[in-house]
Amino acid sequence: MKKLLIINGPNLNLLGLREPELYGRETYEDLVRRVENACKEHGLECKCFQSNHEGALVDEIQEARGRFDGIVINPAAYTHTSIAILDALRAVGIPAVEVHLTDISAREEYRRISFAGKACVRTIAGHGPAGYEEAITFLEDYLKHPASK
Repeated sequence: MKKLLIINGPNLNLLGLREPELYGRETYEDLVRRVENACKEHGLECKCFQSNHEGALVDEIQEARGRFDGIVINPAAYTHTSIAILDALRAVGIPAVEVHLTDISAREEYRRISFAGKACVRTIAGHGPAGYEEAITFLEDYLKHPASK
């Protein structure tokens, strides 16, 4: 059975509370349930991890090598600043899909740059929590047919 690592960065633990007009009212716990259910429907195992600390996210990515087949990552604010997360994603060589709840290309200028996305096989942005389900579906197919992507 294929295994996915789902990584969420800073402040995603505050979903439902933080700017609900942008990020919605679904809580982080709701999001984890949604992801777990989607993985189960696709016959995938998953581990969900959230941290507000860049180093913890890098450690989790590095520890995924040899243990996970794919990564779904929402680096949150670190998207726009973290070369360390970019380097970790490149180093482990695991196909990753970047997810953002909002459309970062339509937000503030500083949010339009994604370092992490440079190491990902796809970016899904602006689809809210459903973007995670899209990422899981895409990765399942990608892992079955990597050469066709």
